[in-house]
Amino acid sequence: MSKLMLGNQAVARGLYEAGVTVVSSYPGTPSTEITEFASTYPEEVMHTEWAPNEKVACETAVGASIAGARAFTAMKHVGLNVAADPLFTASYTGVTGGLVIAVADDQGMHSSQNEQDSRHYAASAKVPMLEPSDSGECKDYTKLAFEISEQFDTPVILRLSTRVSHSQSKVEECERVEKALPEYQRNVQKYVMMPAFAKPKHVMVEERTAKLVEYAETSPLNTVEMNDTKIGVITAGIAYQYAKEALGDKASYLKLGMIHPLPVNLIKDFAAKVDKLYVIEELDDVIETHCRKLGLDPIGKSEFTFIGEYSQTYLKEKILGEKNESVDFGENVPVRPPVMCAGCPHRGVFYTLKKLGVMVSGDIGCYTLGAAAPLQAMDSTVCMGASISGLHGFNKARKGEFEGKAVAVIGDSTFIHSGITGLISIAYNASNSTVLILDNSITGMTGHQNNPANGKNIHGDPANAVDLEALVKSIGINRVNVVDPGDLAALEAVLKQELSAAEPSVIICRKPCALLKSVKHKPAFRIDADKCKSCKACMQIGCPAISMTGGKAKIDATLCVGCNLCSQMCKFGAIEE
Repeated sequence: MSKLMLGNQAVARGLYEAGVTVVSSYPGTPSTEITEFASTYPEEVMHTEWAPNEKVACETAVGASIAGARAFTAMKHVGLNVAADPLFTASYTGVTGGLVIAVADDQGMHSSQNEQDSRHYAASAKVPMLEPSDSGECKDYTKLAFEISEQFDTPVILRLSTRVSHSQSKVEECERVEKALPEYQRNVQKYVMMPAFAKPKHVMVEERTAKLVEYAETSPLNTVEMNDTKIGVITAGIAYQYAKEALGDKASYLKLGMIHPLPVNLIKDFAAKVDKLYVIEELDDVIETHCRKLGLDPIGKSEFTFIGEYSQTYLKEKILGEKNESVDFGENVPVRPPVMCAGCPHRGVFYTLKKLGVMVSGDIGCYTLGAAAPLQAMDSTVCMGASISGLHGFNKARKGEFEGKAVAVIGDSTFIHSGITGLISIAYNASNSTVLILDNSITGMTGHQNNPANGKNIHGDPANAVDLEALVKSIGINRVNVVDPGDLAALEAVLKQELSAAEPSVIICRKPCALLKSVKHKPAFRIDADKCKSCKACMQIGCPAISMTGGKAKIDATLCVGCNLCSQMCKFGAIEE
């Protein structure tokens, strides 16, 4: 039976059909739905979980593989940075049960802090990487990745992209094939990577790479489509779909499903059959560089950008010189920037921080929007957990100049992910730093996934919850306050108190995300137009439910959740229930 599936959903289906028994991931757009869809299959046949971070998730999958099970972990491109440590060594140890790591790149930075090409990880770690171009291939390549993993004794990376992960195409559903768990055999030389055992393993990795190159020459993953030979295109993944739609039968194609290691003779033979050779790949010139090492001279990044996504229109114009008809809307289309939701518990925090004029070391999450107008209350955002470590370094570098004038802001899920060690450093190395943990009881930006701090597992069942107050105190922070960020007066008082303290402190701003189903909202507020003085004080929080109409403030009752933030700001009593 076939059905339409998202690419991520198809990967999850492939896991089920391949007999995978352990799935551990950390949510990260555009990879999140793989694990969410995997969690819909019976837990008794495929255990699925959210891990505290990608490193832990990858190590969990490695451990399951050592146990003999087929195991999987998924992450976005920056998540692979976090998981790189176990990945590189797992390349040396190899596997017992098949081990597949999915990484979803975000060309165009739709939801990411950088634009990173994960193909470099495959080359550097010396593991095979497959790249599907549609949902059907997502399922098929996932299943084949486990076979390759076990055949060549290696982890395999499955590279996705935002467009492949989040687009739909037809997928053929098959039955699950159970993989019996073998008897555990202790193998110290294979899995204990101290130098004496690791050195011969490097030799084996190089031998494995040579065998994988041979496999790539004849693998069904790499296919040739001969049409008009005036133009030849070497491509992979979503770029193949763009090229096919732009050029159709006017070009021949070498579609690479295995993008590391790359074949040699297959590429040379294809290049010899076409008059003009193009390499079409998003982001870096990985395939093009390989072709040049083979003595070929393809048209690649000299013509196509290193930046962002491609499109059918872009390729058609670049290669054929043809422009598609389009409608120019001019400058009349209003912009729609991302904004915190109405009732977001983070809004009051950033309003107060801006009011106090402090330096804010920020982090990754919904609260990154605190940098946007009109709040404009964030100075830096680097990576998960960097807010705390960064504040520590900032205060040490300024030698006390900003003590009482700088804070770090981090979410509950991100604090669990990689903020704890930074806070340990603050306590251990004694910087007078104030850290705000914005505890909204969920992993918000990636779509409301549970985390170790909210007492629910991936299925929504009760689980042990990290006691943030106890944890913070246990690592040496003596000053710990919990405050409702919706109470602006109380929040400002606690902030002033802790910023003036002569030791490290933590403020837990605890209020659930306004979009949680369990949150019961109050009735919407309204504006008394007679009392409104048009001072626009209520506009300073950037709430999407508030606008200026006819010179007066107005609240959209369909958006307002009665959070009461704006009424605390109105000096004239114009905002009422």
